[in-house]
Amino acid sequence: MEQNIENQHKFNEIKKRCWLVFAGVCYNFFLFIFFVNINFLWLFGALPDVENVENPQSEQASEIYSADNILLGKYFRENRSPVSYKDISPNVINALVSTEDLRFEEHSGVDLKAVFAIFYYAAKGNQRGSSTITQQLAKNLFKTRKNSSVGILSYIPGVKILVSKTKEWITAIKLERAYTKKEIIELYLNTVDFGSGSYGIKTAARTYFNTSADSLTVPQAATMIGLLKATTSYSPIINPTNSIERRNVVMRLMVESKKITQDQYEQFAKQPIGLTFKIEDHNDGSATYFRGVLSKWLLQWCKEHDKDLYGDGLKIYTTIDSRMQEHAENAVNNHMSNLQRKFYKHWEGKNPWVYENGREIPLYIEEAIRKTDAYKMLAAKYGVGNDSIRILLNKPKKMKVFSWDGEKDTLFSSMDSLRYYKYILQAGFMAMDPYTGAIKAWVGGINYKYFKYDHVKQSRRQPGSAFKPFVYTAAIDKGYSPCYALPDLPITFRYEENGEKKTWSPKNADWVFTGDSMSLRKGMARSINTIAARTMQLVGINEVIRYAKKMGIESPLKAVPSVCLGSSDVSVYEMTAAYSAFVNSGVWVEPVFITRIEDRNGNILHEVVPKTRDAVNEQTAYSMVHMLKGGTEERGGTSQALYPYDIFRGNEIGGKTGTTSNHSDGWFMGLTRSIVAGTWVGGEDRSIHFRSSALGEGAKTALPIFGIFLESVYKDTSINIAKGWFKRPKKYTVNLHCPYRPDHFRLDSVALEAPVLSEGIDSLKPATSPKID
Repeated sequence: MEQNIENQHKFNEIKKRCWLVFAGVCYNFFLFIFFVNINFLWLFGALPDVENVENPQSEQASEIYSADNILLGKYFRENRSPVSYKDISPNVINALVSTEDLRFEEHSGVDLKAVFAIFYYAAKGNQRGSSTITQQLAKNLFKTRKNSSVGILSYIPGVKILVSKTKEWITAIKLERAYTKKEIIELYLNTVDFGSGSYGIKTAARTYFNTSADSLTVPQAATMIGLLKATTSYSPIINPTNSIERRNVVMRLMVESKKITQDQYEQFAKQPIGLTFKIEDHNDGSATYFRGVLSKWLLQWCKEHDKDLYGDGLKIYTTIDSRMQEHAENAVNNHMSNLQRKFYKHWEGKNPWVYENGREIPLYIEEAIRKTDAYKMLAAKYGVGNDSIRILLNKPKKMKVFSWDGEKDTLFSSMDSLRYYKYILQAGFMAMDPYTGAIKAWVGGINYKYFKYDHVKQSRRQPGSAFKPFVYTAAIDKGYSPCYALPDLPITFRYEENGEKKTWSPKNADWVFTGDSMSLRKGMARSINTIAARTMQLVGINEVIRYAKKMGIESPLKAVPSVCLGSSDVSVYEMTAAYSAFVNSGVWVEPVFITRIEDRNGNILHEVVPKTRDAVNEQTAYSMVHMLKGGTEERGGTSQALYPYDIFRGNEIGGKTGTTSNHSDGWFMGLTRSIVAGTWVGGEDRSIHFRSSALGEGAKTALPIFGIFLESVYKDTSINIAKGWFKRPKKYTVNLHCPYRPDHFRLDSVALEAPVLSEGIDSLKPATSPKID
């Protein structure tokens, strides 16, 4: 009896001690959790607070949208775009829960049964994880294992994992309190890394299968979820065999959880992966040159407004119309591919880099290579002049090169590559709404991957005769009529530039002076240089420059007589805006490419209102529209190459070609009542060009792009761009009905000798009283 009492006493003592140990363990465990939660003495690292949990901020790609709400591209470090729960295929959700967290609907963030099961499976030598979907979300969303989230104790071996796990448990419980189960699934699938640079199920579905998240089949969903275990080991790109095996494991787990049947499993397991793999790249997609220019503007805006373009998930709404952009890119591609073939044939057996006299420039490639990064890197390593540089620059290596027949693999040296690319002609095209300033299409070159330089805004080239409308605008605005007649006779300007006395005698494109008199309209339509020069003499050089500036030309314009023929460099961007003022009743509107910027929650951060100013009065503007129509209506007009395109029925079109010396630059500026567009075509360097006007003038190199584009836009009924007549002012008093003069008509008062104007630039003043014919 006494023995039983003693045994009972010992048992109670042991029981008491066990409870004390258990209570101590629990007390210390909860104390540890408390210390972790408050980051006691900064030992454990910070945890997300309530606000962060309720408003998690994962990196999210900023998206660019067109005016017709089409996604044009993204800016990202992690290519992630969110998708709502309802837009995720049930196959994905079933695969995820079956594989990663079978009791997801039962626990509150931490699956205690799975935690204790770790020890059982570990004893059997089977390594298994216990992290729930919510815990994984906590780790992904708040980077609980990154250096920025660790405390002092995390640097002690073995302690770091305990602290990290504890933080994930705490954060998971907070997440479960803040969100529904569906919201947790949505957050998880929008944040997780699926490999190959794709973050979130929406981007992954597009990357691997070129489909939407709601359209993923069971095998596709199983492949996606299979990646979560190890994105490299189970990548269908790098390790397709492992990927299939892992996919089938996921589907077997779906059978066990009764999400699919055994028969379905057997059917799906036999299917190949069926990838349509394509990684989103800044070089791909629509409007690549536009997006490149846009990014520079956005980076500056983000800097000023403390935003992260690559992680804040901004929504940038642009003025670009995706359909018009596609037509513009197709027009450039179609024409430039044909033009390039003509260029190759034109220079067959010869090099196209030549002086103005037609002689080849010696050592051209040898000098050009010195400007490349390859040469500069070798020069820094071996020293300028070292023979190793020459040897390495001429050493062939495998590379991909651009061609109009598609990207090609070849064996080129750096010298070969440079020589090859110098033959390639470039182009720039922009179209805008003349009333709102909205840029509708922007093609800065022929291929953004290989040629990053933008020929719409970044590049500036001589516009040639495309600049002449500013000369005639100055004259019209001062009272001269489009019918005012001037003689096509030689004229010489003597002037002083930088202290040096010079003369300039403009020649016509065909080097012929007919002696005929012709109206200003006919002179501009035929692009007669002497008529433009004589018109400038009527108004003065400085007035021509002043009017060009009023109409939006911001590039420096040199005050020399040749400015009337477009000798100063300008951009397609500013030329298109300037021509738009003619259509918009003389009002210049700043070109805009953004309408608004929103944050990831749809709050408007920035809205754009274009600047405007009165450039000329509406009578002058309409008179200039009439003048520009002359390019297609006057006999010998330089824009008549537009007639083969189906764009004239029920429509008025104006335009002006431009060609510079030696055909280095070809331009065409086209305008309708709804669209104004500018086009430039030329070589990378001015010394590379066609040798004849039959091939190299703007009507041949640049005009067809406008014609192809406009014809395509009018045929596309989804765009609904209206044809019609230009708007005529209600009170228009200018007489546009010029008296008929045969081409050989000459003014009696005009001497056939070439007048010499020697007063100097500043004293080339306008006539005191304009003569109206």
